[in-house]
Amino acid sequence: MSETQNAAGRRIASLLDANSFVEIGGRITARSTDFNLSAAQTPSDGVITGYGTIEGSLVYIYSQDSSVLGGSVGEMHAKKISRIYSLARKTGAPVIGLLDCSGVRLEEAADALSALGLIYRSQAMASGVIPQIAAVYGCCGGGLSAIPALADFSFIETSGGKLFVNTPDSIKGSNVDKCDNTSAEYQLACGNADAAGTEEELAREIRTLVSLLPQNNEDEGICVEISDDLNRACTGLSTVAGAADMLKILSDNGVFFETKRGYADSMVTGFIRLGGYTVGAVANSGDDGALRAKGLEKAADFISYCDAFNIPVLTLANAVSLHACECTEKLLPKAAARLAYAYTNATVPKVTVVTGKAYGTAYILMGSKSLGADMVFAWPKAEIGTMDAKMAAKILTGSTDAGEIGRAAADYSALQQNVDSAARRGYVDTVIEDADTRKYVIGAFEMLYTKREDRPDRKHGTV
Repeated sequence: MSETQNAAGRRIASLLDANSFVEIGGRITARSTDFNLSAAQTPSDGVITGYGTIEGSLVYIYSQDSSVLGGSVGEMHAKKISRIYSLARKTGAPVIGLLDCSGVRLEEAADALSALGLIYRSQAMASGVIPQIAAVYGCCGGGLSAIPALADFSFIETSGGKLFVNTPDSIKGSNVDKCDNTSAEYQLACGNADAAGTEEELAREIRTLVSLLPQNNEDEGICVEISDDLNRACTGLSTVAGAADMLKILSDNGVFFETKRGYADSMVTGFIRLGGYTVGAVANSGDDGALRAKGLEKAADFISYCDAFNIPVLTLANAVSLHACECTEKLLPKAAARLAYAYTNATVPKVTVVTGKAYGTAYILMGSKSLGADMVFAWPKAEIGTMDAKMAAKILTGSTDAGEIGRAAADYSALQQNVDSAARRGYVDTVIEDADTRKYVIGAFEMLYTKREDRPDRKHGTV
């Protein structure tokens, strides 16, 4: 067995529980005889497939072997992967793909193209049914780049992983020195990967993620044993600057798996544990409190995933406005619509905490009661309204006198801009101290555990 071939098996071994892997289709070889292919040695047709466990939970896995015809996708190669997907759907278990492939097998031509389409179809049929995870360890280019994109979560190895549709030199006006669009750094910034790292780091990341995800879309979720106090006070939470740090403090024992962590940093998404259960978390970040188009789309995709797999959603809202710039302006309407739709369409328990300022459309979009939040909490100093009080006063008075504007702003703030005003109208259910956030949120999700909510009879939405 070659060193590269060992790598395909080694990646599986590093990821799964010790001695848990069972190979399927190990004797399968290429069937085509064109271009003297029958004379070539094609053990396992360039992909190792089978099943095993991660922390005792069943997973299916395939690992491409670049020592066999470059790990290229041919007819039997794809059928092996499709077989794994078929078993995963039947048994309700995640699929993990470890990618290291030179592309579609030229010697098999139309058969190879059909094979790639078969993988696409297998992934599409499994979407929303079982979790799909892809990790790029070597080359993953051209049509193969759609495989990690069709997966729910994707990772890329920093030294050898290359993910691309077109190579840098084939893009007009570009080259690898000017812009290496195949690199892990580039793909993270584009949102095409959730995380990057060494092979060892990726193994740890994937194992952590699998431990947080349900096995399938009918899994109600398993409550893991925790040592953290359910009523633990989160003293000083309101002084924490970063949304990710806030979520870590709220979570059981600081567990937080951030998704798309290199993309759209104005919005933070990821999984935490509350009371032993996995919860999807959405929190806008940034000093200006402005929501940006990419961040809205990132949150919408994440909420849709959580809803598909019955994962409750926690939102931390501190949103002042929609970002104003020419590049964002053309994308904002559709992005805002997608987030509004995602929150409204989701039937899982939804809890929102207003941690700061919540103004205008930005407030509505961040998991407001209007979009179907089941419970809304707010900290005492939160501000909920159409806009900043001073700006509202200028519009209402039409005056340029600073004193008049100041008095009007104070009146507006007292009547319309504070958390008590929103609570009196039922838009906030309970005003809580920041230190009590964890226990109130856990209590709300416990109360909502048996939530059932119907939607109109339709094939699917179109947003």
